[in-house]
Amino acid sequence: MASNAKVVIRKKANKEGLYPLAIRITKNRRSTYHYVGHYIDLKDWDEKNLRVRKSHNNADRLNNLISTKLLEANKALVDLQSDKKDFSANQIKEVLYTDTKANTFYEVANDILSELESNKKLSQLSADKARVNHVINFYKSKQLTFQEIDEAFLRKFKIYLKKLNLSERSIVNNLVVIRTIYNRAIKTGIVDRKLYPFGSGKIRIKFPETEKIGLTKKEIKSFESTTNLTKNEIHARNVWLFSFYFAGIRAADILKIRWSDIYDGRLHYRMNKNSKLLSLKIPEKVFSILENYKSEKQNNDDFIFPEMKKADINDAKDVYAKTKTATKKFNKYLIEVAKKAKITKKVTMHIARHSFGHISEDKIPIKMLQKLYRHSSVTTTIKYQANFIHKDADDALDSVIDF
Repeated sequence: MASNAKVVIRKKANKEGLYPLAIRITKNRRSTYHYVGHYIDLKDWDEKNLRVRKSHNNADRLNNLISTKLLEANKALVDLQSDKKDFSANQIKEVLYTDTKANTFYEVANDILSELESNKKLSQLSADKARVNHVINFYKSKQLTFQEIDEAFLRKFKIYLKKLNLSERSIVNNLVVIRTIYNRAIKTGIVDRKLYPFGSGKIRIKFPETEKIGLTKKEIKSFESTTNLTKNEIHARNVWLFSFYFAGIRAADILKIRWSDIYDGRLHYRMNKNSKLLSLKIPEKVFSILENYKSEKQNNDDFIFPEMKKADINDAKDVYAKTKTATKKFNKYLIEVAKKAKITKKVTMHIARHSFGHISEDKIPIKMLQKLYRHSSVTTTIKYQANFIHKDADDALDSVIDF
């Protein structure tokens, strides 16, 4: 007897009172079911035409998905029948749906997230995992296919993110992650390139200009000289100033610096695991900071700052967690230091780098700035420093209105 596939709604509701859509495979009057991964209200199902009614918000997408799933199932059934072998309904289901290759957005995304974890890119992993979850929460299912991610889907997704009060930059970062995952799906043959929803005439990703705020010389001096600070506030300020004095070393790198990295009046350190070793002269102002921590020095291989002393340095997750906790703590106390220094700008660890850029302006050759910032490309340095160079524009404005 010939086998067939048909879309049905199963009459067993989930906790929300919604019913699952499934592909029913029948052979010799025996049936088995493959769940599509979507649940709907019974009133939204057209039993006569086996379609989702227009009353459902995602009716068109779900009906397209159902059509695609049915075509795939029926094509596979024809192929199996041409083999002239007798398969049971369960065997047919196993042949049709036992596939180790990731097919959904969620599955491909998980592959990419796993790669980030394996490569110990934990900061990016944390950020991208949240962005993938935004997509899944918006769609309300992990069964999102790439064929469903079209321009209309992405426009509605952007509106959804705005309702979450995400910034324009955060919204763009979410779209970038979707684009990355979609490109992987194209490369692995899951989806046809002609369906690509990004690019000219489609969804274009444009990064918004962001203002980089840094402290002025006067504010830095006030920050340095403020008294009446608590122990935690002094420590947070020390780490911030250490970063600033070395052109904005990131907190994750500062906390990994050991006493053995300081010799011959220079700091020798790696920006991260794969970067080249850098050697920078230690400014005089740094020595007074170091004096505050010498009493806690256990040996020459000890960390200068205490946050990493209890970390399992061979466990990337533990190092990342302690770095994240420490940075959050620093930012909390830096706000208090800024208040006492009568600085109205929000001072965080990150703006130590901006402050160096703000004060340096165009005084340092761009190639030297590239070295100090640890940028791999001078183009990045030029774009970064453009945020802090205003003299030409200021002079041009004054030449017209200063009368």
